[in-house]
Amino acid sequence: MSAATASPATTAAERARLGRRAQLLAGTAVAYNVVEAVIAISAGVVAGSVALVGFGLDSVVEVSSGLIILWQFRHHLPETRERQALRLMALSFAALAAYVAFESVRALVTGGDPDASPVGIALAAVSLVVMPFLSWAQRRTGRALGSGAVVADSTQTLLCTYLSAAVLAGLVLDAWLGWSWADPVAGLVIAAVALREAVEAWRGEGCCAPGRPAPDAVAGGCGSAAAGTCCSTAGTSP
Repeated sequence: MSAATASPATTAAERARLGRRAQLLAGTAVAYNVVEAVIAISAGVVAGSVALVGFGLDSVVEVSSGLIILWQFRHHLPETRERQALRLMALSFAALAAYVAFESVRALVTGGDPDASPVGIALAAVSLVVMPFLSWAQRRTGRALGSGAVVADSTQTLLCTYLSAAVLAGLVLDAWLGWSWADPVAGLVIAAVALREAVEAWRGEGCCAPGRPAPDAVAGGCGSAAAGTCCSTAGTSP
């Protein structure tokens, strides 16, 4: 059910089905990102690639995002706790941005030359194919549920697509053309995107289902600017 067709008349059975789908998608994202983080960080350390290590750390942040969704739909996370959860995500993204930016600048100043990483190139290419489909499914489910948290999680998954492209470009340019500066530049791209997501998650404004107060009317609000398109036409919360 898309956001255009969802209504307050959505049945309890339909919402339960969508809730199970949200959990399945979150669980899939968590499992994938755990594997991605282990491979990316290991390959990045071996190759001395700042961008690849940053990519792996971003996967760790995405794991925490997926776990929050699982927590919400298994334990009925209220709106005030959703805002708190989004702020925890914001802090994680800010820490990631600070670390990757520092290491990228250091690599540019010292002129570090990372080794070629075929494993990293393959991982980034696979993620570039997988993540857009997973993000689309999460966003569709979140809109149908009227859940700002699920839509925000889909945005974080889509972020992985952008980071995959940046990392892939940096690794390929370095491996084929010997452009050692491409890796830390890709790292700076990752830091910039992570910082933007941190700001949007911290604001925690925007997406509310019908029947809920506006974000400024309740403590903690009910959505996030990181959620992207508002779920204004989605069904009511259970």
